[in-house]
Order: sequence, then structure tokens, then C-alpha cells
Amino acid sequence: MTAVSNHDVPVPRIDARVRQVCDAVGHFIEYWGFKSIHGRVWTLLALRRTPVAQTDIAEFFDVSRSLVSAAVSQLSEYGLVRATEEHRNAPYEAVVDVWPTVSDVLRGREWMLVEAARVAIEGALEEAEVAGAGDYDIDRLRFLGALTELAQTFLRLIIGLRVPRRLDGIGDWVKRAARVMRTLRALG
Repeated sequence: MTAVSNHDVPVPRIDARVRQVCDAVGHFIEYWGFKSIHGRVWTLLALRRTPVAQTDIAEFFDVSRSLVSAAVSQLSEYGLVRATEEHRNAPYEAVVDVWPTVSDVLRGREWMLVEAARVAIEGALEEAEVAGAGDYDIDRLRFLGALTELAQTFLRLIIGLRVPRRLDGIGDWVKRAARVMRTLRALG
């Protein structure tokens, strides 16, 4: 019924399993360029029925309170967690509607990367048209430009989506997303 923690103190099995879930989400978040602790803390708060104090979060993950404090502060800035009371040691809860934050990150990071590629490609195309392509294949450059525009179209669609806040809205959302994907395939 129980697992053993780092300090040889019995831990309920569900805590161990939830910790694995938190770690998995943390690895996913880390893959996207953020800190693992952000995903771990947010996931714990999202899965708990009641708000959790930072000291309890630190104890759950067996990490320092300062690490949790910094993570909670950053998650608060992103609008992903919020204090439930006004005092210094107030417990926190997760904001489960994460889509506005996800779309802001996509708009501010991925969109800008694709836009920089698009501008560079346009510049190279202009130069090739004025001065000649030399050793470079201008049709491939145009193809790369078209791929970049497709990536921007896809990102625009993703950023514009509104993911439902409740599970009962997922079915309709999936149907709408499938229609969008069929439209994209028809354009390609």
C-alpha cells in the first residue's frame, strides 16, 4: 500500500504515482525550454482538490522551499497559479485554463522564430532575383518560403484555438479541430 521515499518514510502509493505524473509533466515542460519544477509544481496543484502551501509542495517533492518559492512566483506571473488568501504563507491553487498562456508563449517564441526564417528567406529570394541565384536553387528557396508560410498558418490556427475549460466541452473541440485539419489537408 505504501512506497518508500528518499528518507525511508512510508509514502502512500497514490503520492508516489502522482509524483511520477508531476515528474513526467516536468520533463515535458523542460523539453519546451522551461524549468522542470514549473511543470511539477503546476501539476501537483492541478491534481489536488484543495490549495497547497509552498512548504507542503517543497516537502512533497523533497526540494528546497526557495526553489518552490521561485517556481510559484514565476507560475503566478504567467497566470498559471494563484494564492487563495492574502497572507504570506497562503496556499496556492492551479489555474487549469492554461491555453491563454500556451498561446502567448507560442506567439512570443515560436511565431518569432518562424517569422525570422520567413524574413531571411524573402531577403535571399530578393537577392537571387536581383543579382542571380548563383550556385543556389531558387525553386528550393521558394519551396522553403512556402513551408515557412504554412508553418505560420498552422501556428496562427493553433494560437487562435480556444481549448474548453471543462472535460464535457472536449468532444465539440475535437470535432472543430478535426475540421480544421481536414481544411489544411485540402489546401496542401
